[in-house]
Amino acid sequence: MKSCTLMLFVFSISLFSCKEAKKEETTAEKTLEETVTNEESVEKPVSDLKIIPIQHATTVLEYKGKTIYLDPTGGAEAFQNQKLPDLVLITDIHGDHMNIETLDSLDLSDSKLIVPQAVAEKLPANYTEKLVIINNGETKDIEGITIEAIPMYNLREEALKFHAKGRGNGYVITLGDERLYFSGDTEDIPEMRSLKNIDKAFVCMNLPYTMTVESAADAVLAFQPNEIYPYHYRGTEGLSDVSKFKEIVNKGNSEIKVVQLDWYPDMN
Repeated sequence: MKSCTLMLFVFSISLFSCKEAKKEETTAEKTLEETVTNEESVEKPVSDLKIIPIQHATTVLEYKGKTIYLDPTGGAEAFQNQKLPDLVLITDIHGDHMNIETLDSLDLSDSKLIVPQAVAEKLPANYTEKLVIINNGETKDIEGITIEAIPMYNLREEALKFHAKGRGNGYVITLGDERLYFSGDTEDIPEMRSLKNIDKAFVCMNLPYTMTVESAADAVLAFQPNEIYPYHYRGTEGLSDVSKFKEIVNKGNSEIKVVQLDWYPDMN
């Protein structure tokens, strides 16, 4: 009888110990879950950089009181809700990049126009005093912003007529600690593939004028920006397959973030 009582006592202690252990385990799991949840809910610092897609290659950047227009097109109505530009960057002479009608419609009284020589030669004389000419391979600091002119041109024999080497500029713009690359109209040229330390890259992909999504993705995997923004992807056959582009990039490097912005609101 005493043995039975002793066994029952030991069993009760064991059962109590198991319950306490289980309770402690559950409490630990809950604490860990709350910690993870709290960490995930912490707001990330608000970036000083604002990227505004207008259409096709046309982009507005805002950074610490400075506003930059890239390849402004679409007339004044495309910029009616935007701040006036401090800098206007133009990549090439074609109408979807250098649009004189749009330039004439904007208030550029306090703006500087950063352009390659080929664009400068085609702009009306009233813009001459505003021009800062920068050509392939040059770097200039303009109002505290570093701008590098990167070559942009075609490689395919059948496309050489579109963009000759040395005429237009891609740009690397340094804003604070970030380097932004805008490809302009180009194929996957060696100068793009050898870029270093690019935080955000805006890369074109449209036939027959620039390159395929496969070529664009291969170039991106070569220079490995932190983030890639497909832009300038409307060709003669409609919009390029940017979903396929994303798939190829992330298959090659899952750490590159592919960001899709709305560059073609008129096609929604």
